[in-house]
Amino acid sequence: MHQVSLEEAQTQLPDLIDAAVGGEEIVIAKDSQRLVKLVPVPMLKPRPQFGSARGLITMSDDFDEPLEDFEEYMK
Repeated sequence: MHQVSLEEAQTQLPDLIDAAVGGEEIVIAKDSQRLVKLVPVPMLKPRPQFGSARGLITMSDDFDEPLEDFEEYMK
């Protein structure tokens, strides 16, 4: 965690923003009292595209046929 004064933050804001985006936690204080924490905004996950896996998954023709191992339970 990196703490800077309000005056320092005013002059170094672009550098502090770059540091926060890089993963560093920046706290801005006035008169040794913490006021603000700079943290990066989490990136949004892209929404899935429906149908994007079309053609990647196939089912065998006998997918829904009874299994030989379970014949005795089917009676």
